[in-house]
Amino acid sequence: MKKLLLINPVGRRSGLLLSRFSTFSPLALAYVAAVTPSTWVVKIADENFDAFQFEEADLVGITAFTSNITRAYEIARTYRKRNIKVVIGGIHASMVPDEAQQFADAVVVGEVEDIWQKLLADFENNRLERLYIGPRIHYERSRILPRRDLLHPDYFWHSVQTSRGCPFNCHFCSVSRYLGNEFRQRHAQNVLNELMDIKGQFLAFVDDNLIGYSPKSKNRSKALFSGMIESGLNFKWWMQTSINAVNDEHVIELAARAGCIFAFVGFETISRESLRDMKKGINIKIGVQNYKKVVDVFHKYGIAVYGAFIIGNDHESAAYYKQLARFLVQSGIDIIQITLLTPLPGTGLMSELQKEGRLLYVDYPQDWDKYRFSYMVHRPQDVQPQTIYIGNNYIKKNIYSFPNYPYRLLRSLLNLKNMTNFYATYKFNKALKKGWKNSHYYKDYPATLEAHSD
Repeated sequence: MKKLLLINPVGRRSGLLLSRFSTFSPLALAYVAAVTPSTWVVKIADENFDAFQFEEADLVGITAFTSNITRAYEIARTYRKRNIKVVIGGIHASMVPDEAQQFADAVVVGEVEDIWQKLLADFENNRLERLYIGPRIHYERSRILPRRDLLHPDYFWHSVQTSRGCPFNCHFCSVSRYLGNEFRQRHAQNVLNELMDIKGQFLAFVDDNLIGYSPKSKNRSKALFSGMIESGLNFKWWMQTSINAVNDEHVIELAARAGCIFAFVGFETISRESLRDMKKGINIKIGVQNYKKVVDVFHKYGIAVYGAFIIGNDHESAAYYKQLARFLVQSGIDIIQITLLTPLPGTGLMSELQKEGRLLYVDYPQDWDKYRFSYMVHRPQDVQPQTIYIGNNYIKKNIYSFPNYPYRLLRSLLNLKNMTNFYATYKFNKALKKGWKNSHYYKDYPATLEAHSD
């Protein structure tokens, strides 16, 4: 039997990867394994746990995001030197296949499930092609379940995917281009069947939006949550969803009863101008003035809010960072993620900044290592990168220092009225604080904005 080695490259451990509680399994590789014929022996090598060491294989498959693509290329080079064929896929390779082809014998663009067996047959017949375009699968009818038995057993969360695609095309996001504008959902019963076979208590729904964008998608999520309740599935889990999910409180109530611990919500910014630049139409419609009401709805049902914010947009200032810090402390948001605006391949933002000559790091692929949401890789208008780093430290010092940090945690405990949900909140706060204190900018820039008014 031939051996297929699937590799999850990591390279630099930073940010959320520093904590086991906030590290997630390479589910994409488990799906690749699931569609591999039984005539192959399959292994997943995962650098989240063990640094890569060369081992023999007939074929190697690697998936990577932009932030770890240089590590993927490094590992690929090791195998190709030994005349072992390498296939690279994932979102980065799908956005820049010409680049990926320089480091692999074959590149898969798009979704792998419906093209993988053809690729393996071509390999076995010594006619491997340079490029394979994976069609978007009929996800609603898909019965493919990931090979969880091949994932490392020490992951805290069991990752589950129930939908693909996004009808929005946010300026900084490439999901719509990668997975399409159509929101494709697995039937609730199909998901429930998968959940019944999962051994463990903690789930991470890795959909970009579990609840969805339409009445149809909300009905699907209600059926899923109701099924989890009726089946007695005693999972504790979290999800990503949009800010408008609270428009239907019944779905939030069902999520809570089904075991939802917290919801990851992209608030992004408290600047209406920046929301327009980001093309975050839903957030504009809800209104920044109603962010607190969104948080209150989740809290009403004991669900913590993991709020994502982006700084480094055009027209920001030291005054804005002070305003944002005050808002974050007062908002009641339980877990706060602040990242730096990063133009990824395939996004409208990247195209715009390339045309305007505002990218700071363009020595690809080496510079992709800086495209990890903690470096300023472009020049914003009206604000210097140095001020953004200082603003980042200023905000995080405010939310993670006395008296605001214990105040925020106590407030979460009182709002959630649930020790399990509060404990998850505490653990993610701890992971994010650790990521900040181990960041490249933590010691290099002060956390005071007094001398920076641009």
